[in-house]
Amino acid sequence: MDRKQVEYLLSAYGDFLLKNDMVPPGKEKFFVIWMRRYLKMEPSLRGMYWEDKLAQYLSILSNDVNIAPWQVDQAGQAVRLYFNNFYTVPQKYQPHATRQSKYTEKDWVDPKKAIRDLREWLRIKHYAYKTEQSYMNWCKRFFIFSQEYNGVYGNNLVAVTPELIRDFLARLASRQQVAKSTQNQAFSALLFLCRHVLHIELNEMEKNLRSKTGKKLPVVLSPVEVKQVLSHVSGTTGLMLHLIYSSGLRLSECSRLRVKDIDFDQSLLFVRSGKGDKDRSTILAERIQAELREHLKKVKMLHKKDLADGFGEVYMPGALDRKYPGACKEWAWQYVFPSARLSVDPRSKKTRRHHVSDGAIQKAMKKAVKEAGLAKPASVHTLRHSFATHLLLNGVDIRQIQEYLGHQSVETTMIYTHVVKEMRNPAISPLDMLEQMAVDESA
Repeated sequence: MDRKQVEYLLSAYGDFLLKNDMVPPGKEKFFVIWMRRYLKMEPSLRGMYWEDKLAQYLSILSNDVNIAPWQVDQAGQAVRLYFNNFYTVPQKYQPHATRQSKYTEKDWVDPKKAIRDLREWLRIKHYAYKTEQSYMNWCKRFFIFSQEYNGVYGNNLVAVTPELIRDFLARLASRQQVAKSTQNQAFSALLFLCRHVLHIELNEMEKNLRSKTGKKLPVVLSPVEVKQVLSHVSGTTGLMLHLIYSSGLRLSECSRLRVKDIDFDQSLLFVRSGKGDKDRSTILAERIQAELREHLKKVKMLHKKDLADGFGEVYMPGALDRKYPGACKEWAWQYVFPSARLSVDPRSKKTRRHHVSDGAIQKAMKKAVKEAGLAKPASVHTLRHSFATHLLLNGVDIRQIQEYLGHQSVETTMIYTHVVKEMRNPAISPLDMLEQMAVDESA
């Protein structure tokens, strides 16, 4: 077994100890640690039974001055529980023993083939590249869990059932204590796998396995706080953060902005294929137009240099690169915020200049918030929330703000009205009322 398989097996060992009340809650991690140390030294003792290996293992621990005698006893207990109780459990999930009894023939899946089919279906459905990677990672983790559950590893078939999916999500929630949104993301990936690749019906489980999330108020900065944050940024990242706040863009929408999408005459920005594959227009602040024009002059010089070096292509959406072969080198299609270096496209394997990394903008925002001395957990997306809230404070119609933000429903935009209500007409605390009464009485 490789390291990843060993870690998953040890994690299952910890779950087994807790489930069967063999150790008090919180102590299972120490048993896992001792077992991991045993497995690391095991290759040097090949050809011996585990009982003989255990004697050698405990002898090594006893000679370590940093390990107390009670810890040696605990290590011995951990190894004995592993081999006497836990290690025998997976044997009943071997394919030859369960193919006819527990599972039907259609339940058995080849993980590698399933992952390949999953990628094909995600691209047929035109899912975003990041979504593709996320779904594939969750499904890979699920198949490793399935191999652990069935007691098989490597390229063997695994049995996949709705109950196994439920157990995997339960493990994420109880054992790993992931966030609700993470659990729902994992379920969405497995639901896509079941519907399009495995053809497994989850029926009522589709409703029951999603974690319910409550409505949360967004983090919003006041105009003064936004000014403080933006005063600590400069250069290309500073321009992008100014643009995100002034136009209410998402980070990905800003980084993927193309030259043709800027209309200086109308003071508009056009967002193409935003969230939900929707186009929209939003406002372009006059204050940053001069800086944006100067930035584009530098980008155009960089593009000319790339063309002279034999590059200059940019990623084209859909099949436009085949329909208009020369468009990928045209100035209008270039990214407004290109990367500092050329890179290889992970799908087409072509060398291109992609847009700037989202991580660079997030780091710049985090640094600016820290330098501004703000205690709020503000991120780049906080500027988008602040854009909507400040427009509401200035009396802009909620429907117009909905169009600027690209929300499908006005109910999504309505959440900012709750923030505005608290900022515009805050209630007076009863404690302040008592203080005011004392002042009036003394007068």
